Amino acid sequence: MMIAVFPGQGSQTPGFLSPWLSVDGAAERVSSYSEWAGVDLLAAGTEWDADRIRDTQVAQPLIVAASLLSWHALADRSAVAGVAGHSVGEFAAAAAAGVLSDEDALRLVGIRGRAMAAAAAAEQTGMSAVIGGDQDAVVSRLEELGLTPANYNGAGQIVAAGSLAGLQALSAEPPQGTRVIPLQVAGAFHTDYMAPAVQVLRAAADAVQPADPGVTLWSNRDGAPVESGAAFVAALVDQVASPVRWDLCMDSFAEAGVTGIVELSPAGTLTGLAKRALRGVPSVAVKTPDDLPAAQTLLSGSQA
Repeated sequence: MMIAVFPGQGSQTPGFLSPWLSVDGAAERVSSYSEWAGVDLLAAGTEWDADRIRDTQVAQPLIVAASLLSWHALADRSAVAGVAGHSVGEFAAAAAAGVLSDEDALRLVGIRGRAMAAAAAAEQTGMSAVIGGDQDAVVSRLEELGLTPANYNGAGQIVAAGSLAGLQALSAEPPQGTRVIPLQVAGAFHTDYMAPAVQVLRAAADAVQPADPGVTLWSNRDGAPVESGAAFVAALVDQVASPVRWDLCMDSFAEAGVTGIVELSPAGTLTGLAKRALRGVPSVAVKTPDDLPAAQTLLSGSQA
């Protein structure tokens, strides 16, 4: 079973969209995506510096746009039997699965980015990756500090979110056997701090008419496949203030007998996690159009 996965926020780098503009039709797609999302994605992906594209309301639609550009650039997607996205990457996964149109995905992610940026501005919060250690001990330490385990990424990585004071205390006294790495994000995503954004996104999502997925589509909520498009969109909305369970998604990949993984642009993070959690499963990170032939070879089954 071949699957495609779509990365989340933090995977963007300055200028990463530039190589994709050489693909036929890409410039036109970026123009449409920009209009739908309400962000100048061409400038953001080719000219803006790291600080500007770190802005939540820019980063989210930029990542989804890049993912869909690279998805459409695959010559043959017929071998892809399942898809999943990490956090905001679920919007790209929904479009790839046929649950949302590209237009609906970009419109909703534009609204999501602005709403989450507004919620993040209300209080000084942040996120830090906790690498290594015992998961139960890590979660217990976060609870002591009033922090939330916002992302269970698998492969020995949990992302903590909450107040800056709590994150500073975590760095000063980390759980045994762990490293704490502050993340360059604007706020405590996937926590109760994002509750106002949930309401904004739910109102926008209510106007969308989702279709049921055409391939297996796994949810960040619990790692399980979702057969109803409406249920998946409802989970997309709730996910803004709920933990991302990528660890459970990867467990589901293993249970489903996944034999290959293609990560779409801006790629690298999810294939890195898969190499540690799904040992022996071949993967390709599609960072630029130069990676498309290797992805297509994997999907065609001509590479072990």
